[in-house]
Amino acid sequence: MTAQDFTRRMESAVAQAAAAGFTGLLVAPGPDLTYFTGYRPTAITERLTLLVLDTNRDPHLVVPTLERPDVAAAPGYSVITTTDWADGTDPYRPVTRLLDPAGHYAISDSAWAMHLLGLQAALPRSRYTSMTEGLPMLRAVKDPDEVARLEAAGAAADAAYEQIKEVGFAGRTERQVGNDLARFLRAHGHSQVDFTVVGSGPNGANPHHEMGDRVITEGDMVVLDFGGFQDGYGSDTTRTVHVGPPTSLERDVFDVVRAAQQAAFDSVRPGVACQEIDRAARKVITNAGYGEYFIHRTGHGIGLTTHEPPYMVEGETRRMAPGMCFSIEPGVYLPGRFGVRIEDIVTVTESAGRRLNNTSHELYVVA
Repeated sequence: MTAQDFTRRMESAVAQAAAAGFTGLLVAPGPDLTYFTGYRPTAITERLTLLVLDTNRDPHLVVPTLERPDVAAAPGYSVITTTDWADGTDPYRPVTRLLDPAGHYAISDSAWAMHLLGLQAALPRSRYTSMTEGLPMLRAVKDPDEVARLEAAGAAADAAYEQIKEVGFAGRTERQVGNDLARFLRAHGHSQVDFTVVGSGPNGANPHHEMGDRVITEGDMVVLDFGGFQDGYGSDTTRTVHVGPPTSLERDVFDVVRAAQQAAFDSVRPGVACQEIDRAARKVITNAGYGEYFIHRTGHGIGLTTHEPPYMVEGETRRMAPGMCFSIEPGVYLPGRFGVRIEDIVTVTESAGRRLNNTSHELYVVA
């Protein structure tokens, strides 16, 4: 990423904010600040750090004095003006000097409540709306560099899955298998592992079970959902395996979920409303008689965070555009028995969808 790349992002954000009726954007430490400047504070503290993107002025970053050297090392530093404030002074004064006293600003979801309240107290006529509510698609369309990083993270997750398939499951705990998954992700390039769902047998009917001390046994269906971050961008994939031969019911449910995942993927193309992805998957599962057991949305955006807009859910009428990246992960969960989920990260191309996870969707039998 060059300084010019960050300039383009900030200019686009200001244009989107103006089109949505905002005076500007206030960007706090977190994924938004990293996206616009490349700056990622070593620690998120109570000291105010805020990037002001306003329709009437150049980008301006207000930071604590002691953190200014770190800001100067950020790749976007050369295209922003920086003002620092010292401990013992009013941190809101340099920010409020940059704001319209009666302005309406979109502010990062990650902003501290104390800072928002401080701005409201200093500028009583100002108004604020969360970034996700006001500008939900701000980071939704990825540039080629972002797609490439997501693809690399997906390939690393795929490699971890290929390894875990060959590790013994029966007689080991979910936690042991999950620890193996985390180790494999790191071995293939992940700097951070965020989650390793290992739901065996009845635990698989809980979509967010993660991993516990249950011993996996012959006859268990096992849901494996895992991911983290590599080069700043996320991975998130799910495959469901079986310990020994599956029953006819388990096979039937698996085949329904696999067909639903394929139907949703086949619906991906520019101009289609995001909710149509959810509808395509849900129709297959409902028609098979398992509709009440599909208990979550079909997907979520991914990028600098694991969950971000767009969401593949009923009511999301925003339309897909080339560069959007999101999960497609239908599932069926039979309480007290087992669960099945299949998940790929997908990117929208000029005409269709392209998977960023490419391991087999077949029901793999593990030992």
